[in-house]
Amino acid sequence: MLSHMVIDGLVADGYEAVRAAFAANFADRGDVGAAVCVYRDGRPVVDLWGGSADPETDRTWDRDTIQLVYSATKGVTATAAHLLAQRGHLDLDAPVAQYWPEFAAAGKGEIPVRWLLSHQAGLAAVDKPVLLADALAWQPMVEALAAQAPNWVPGTAHGYHGRTFGWLVGEVIRRVSGRSVGQFVAEEIAGPLGIDFYIGLPEAERHRVSRLVFAPAVDLATVPMDAIPAELHDMVAALRDPESLATRAFQVTDPADIDFNSPAVHAAEIPSSNGIGSARGLARLYASLIGEVDGIRLLTPETVADATRVQADGIDRVVMLPDRYGTGYMLPAEGFPLGGAASFGHPGRGGSLAYADPSRGIAFAYVTNYIIEGAVDLRARSLVEALDQARA
Repeated sequence: MLSHMVIDGLVADGYEAVRAAFAANFADRGDVGAAVCVYRDGRPVVDLWGGSADPETDRTWDRDTIQLVYSATKGVTATAAHLLAQRGHLDLDAPVAQYWPEFAAAGKGEIPVRWLLSHQAGLAAVDKPVLLADALAWQPMVEALAAQAPNWVPGTAHGYHGRTFGWLVGEVIRRVSGRSVGQFVAEEIAGPLGIDFYIGLPEAERHRVSRLVFAPAVDLATVPMDAIPAELHDMVAALRDPESLATRAFQVTDPADIDFNSPAVHAAEIPSSNGIGSARGLARLYASLIGEVDGIRLLTPETVADATRVQADGIDRVVMLPDRYGTGYMLPAEGFPLGGAASFGHPGRGGSLAYADPSRGIAFAYVTNYIIEGAVDLRARSLVEALDQARA
């Protein structure tokens, strides 16, 4: 492993603290392979990578390595929906059933598209998990969601649609655009911006993907409740309950445990969870949401203002912790600070993070193949704090 601890890339003057924090993630926080990129006012000021892309084959993480980023994918999927809305093809406040008639089943006829994006639709879990092979094929999962009765009265609460978000929002995008989310992102976002980001990985790009490496998991079932901070008691209790939404929301497929190193999973489209790209690509994308990048601005200021207006705030019915959402993007909340009060974006399971902070002209992305869960993870936060020290 030591042979891979070479950090490469660029750091503009004034941003040396970010490089130091990135190196500390390897030295002190267990990182195996990772990349971080920062754009400021439409240009890159940090673009670093290092470590091992695949410890099993001794493959080094290089400039062109790409990484599965779990739920950081949601921010890209949300961007696709906002682009359609900006073009006048999608009304976010219209009923989902206007675009997807089958969705009206089980009393869902009045649920607006915006509630899918802001986790208010009450469709975080399904009554009967869908065979994983069928879920990867798309249609069986969207049919199950169309038939599903809400888990709570839609619009009365919010709860993280950890898996279902992608199929729900993705099917609306497909109905409106005539293209799958992966096709739309490739043709309307990644292509024009010249970025590496895929929802549905082409076979020709497989050799570039880093292998996920999982940190030893903390089994919360074995931790005495009096050893757990009081603010986490409700979350832990929910995770210990096999019938809770917290559990069921991540058991929408059969088997529930998805192998995100699998080529079949990489090739499928799971627009909540299986986006594969680079920190450079994600940072460039978020930079194009808040300003021009090489002459391209993806979303207008008016679209961004609408997308980042608070839609849901408070205790999440699924994760049982406070969080805040705009329309598709996570907003800063207690425990989820992102990049500051004005920032918006999305973290990913186990460590990845991408966001924009329009108040500072900052777009940030960190991706990692070392997945840490159930334990304190300071890697992304240390990079964000280092960025806060950067020269104005």
